Amino acid sequence: MENFEAFVNAANAIIWSDALIYLLLATGIYFSFRMRFFQVRLVKEMVKLMLQGEKSAAGISSFQALAVSLSGRVGTGNIAGVATAIFIGGPGAVFWMWAVAFLGSSSAFIESTLGQIFKKNEHGQYRGGPAFYIEKGLKNKKIGKIYAIVFALSTIMACGLLLPGVQSNSIAAAVKSAFGINYMYTGIVLAVLLGLIIFGGIKVIANVAQFVVPFMAIAYILVAVVILVMNYEKIPEVFSLIFSSAFGANATFGGIIGAMISIGVKRGVYSNEAGQGTGPHPAAAAEVSHPAKQGLVQAFSVYIDTLFVCSATAFMILVTGMYNVKGPDGNLIVDNGVYYTQEGVKHFDGSPTYTQAAIDKAFSSGQESFHENYIGTGSYFVAIALFFFAFTTLMAYYYIAETNVAYLTPNRGGPLLMLLLKIGIMAAVYFGCVRTATVAWGLGDMGVGIMAWLNVIAILILQKPALAAMKDYEKQKKAGTDPVFDPVALGIKDADFWEFEFKKEKQKP
Repeated sequence: MENFEAFVNAANAIIWSDALIYLLLATGIYFSFRMRFFQVRLVKEMVKLMLQGEKSAAGISSFQALAVSLSGRVGTGNIAGVATAIFIGGPGAVFWMWAVAFLGSSSAFIESTLGQIFKKNEHGQYRGGPAFYIEKGLKNKKIGKIYAIVFALSTIMACGLLLPGVQSNSIAAAVKSAFGINYMYTGIVLAVLLGLIIFGGIKVIANVAQFVVPFMAIAYILVAVVILVMNYEKIPEVFSLIFSSAFGANATFGGIIGAMISIGVKRGVYSNEAGQGTGPHPAAAAEVSHPAKQGLVQAFSVYIDTLFVCSATAFMILVTGMYNVKGPDGNLIVDNGVYYTQEGVKHFDGSPTYTQAAIDKAFSSGQESFHENYIGTGSYFVAIALFFFAFTTLMAYYYIAETNVAYLTPNRGGPLLMLLLKIGIMAAVYFGCVRTATVAWGLGDMGVGIMAWLNVIAILILQKPALAAMKDYEKQKKAGTDPVFDPVALGIKDADFWEFEFKKEKQKP
C-alpha cells in the first residue's frame, strides 16, 4: 500500500505541476477577454436561461442538464475539498478558488457550447462531449479521431474508476463520524443504491438530480447563512483574512503562497470542474435552440458551485475558527485531520470533519464540541448533506463515463461494455469507502488532472466555433429575436445535428 501511495503521489507531482495550474488560469483569463467578460455582462441572461427550455423525447431540459451538471460539480469537493484547501493553503486558498471559478466560467462556456454544437442524436438520445467535438472539430480527422479516443478512454478511467472513490470515501468518513457506521457497510449500501439508479439511464438520473441537488444546495447555504448571522461581527475579519493571506500579506500564511495558489486552483477545478471536460456531457443532452444558451447555463453552474456552495463551507469554517486552530499553549487544536482536546485525542476520519466541527461549534452551547465523544448537529447535518451531494456526483460520473463508452462503441459491443462499466463504478464506490482518504484523493486528483490537460488543450484549439456561437447569440438577442442556430451561415463545418435540425425547422409551414 505504501508503494502504491508513493506512486500516486509521484504521478500527481507530474500531472499537477505548475504548468497545469497556470494553464488553467491563463485559459480562463484569455477566454474572459475574448468574450468581453460575459461572466459579468450576462449574469441576468444566465439566470433567465437556467429556468427555461423544454425537454423532448431525445433531450432533457436546460434545468435538468444544469442539475446533472451540478450533480457532478457539487460534491465532496464543496465540503471536504474546501476544508482540505484551507488546511493546506490557509484562508487565502479560498480567494484562489473564487478566482478559478470566475475565470473558469469562461472555459465552461466554451467547452459546453462545443458540446452542444457537435452533439449527436444516437438511438433517440442526445450525446456529446469532448470526444465528440475533438473528432469533429479538428481539421486533421485522423489525429482528431486518435485524440478523441484517448480522451474517451481517459474519461472512462477517471469517472468510472478513479473519481468515484473520493466521493464514497468522504461519505463513509462523515457517516462514521456522525453515526459510527462501519465503512464497509456504507460502501455496500452506496453501491446498491447507485446500481438501482444507473440502470435507469440519463432520464432517471436527470429526474433524481433536478430535485435532490437544488434542495440540498439551498439547505446547505441556509445553514451557512444562519451561522454567519450568528457570527456577523466576524465577517469583516474573515474577508480581511482571506484577502491578506491570498497575496502573502498575512505573516502567518505569507510563506505558503505557492502552495496556496496550487491547492486553491486544484480544489477549485476539482469542485467546479471548469475546463475539466465533464460539463459538456450533460450540456450536450439539453434541448435548446442555440448552443450558446446551454453554454451560458453551464457557465452559471460554476458560480453556483464555487461562489455559493464552496463559499458557504469556507465561511462556516473560518467564521467559527475551525481551521489550524491554536490553543493557549500555541499548539494546534485542529491539525491535519486530528482533533486535539484537553480530554484526549479525537481522530478525524477525513476532511469532512472540519466542516462538521465548524457547525458543531456554531450550534453548541459551550465547549461540548471539544469533548472527545461529542457528536453534535454538524456531524449529522454534514453527513446527510455530503451523502446527497456526493451520491448525485456519482450518478453524474456514471453518465459521463457511459457517454464515452457510447462514443467508442456506436455500432456494437455497447451493451456488454455498459454492463461492465456499471459493475466497475459500483466496485470503485465500495473500495473508495474502505481506502484511506489519502489514496482516494490522490487517485481523484489523477483523474481530474489527466482530463483537464486533454480538454483544455482541445478547447484552445477548437475555440473558434464556440466564440462564433457567442457572437451570433448576442447579435440575434440584440435584434430582438429568440436565437436559433444555423452552423452553415456561421461557416461551422461538421455540426451534422444542427444542419439537419435547422433545415427541418425551415421546411415547416
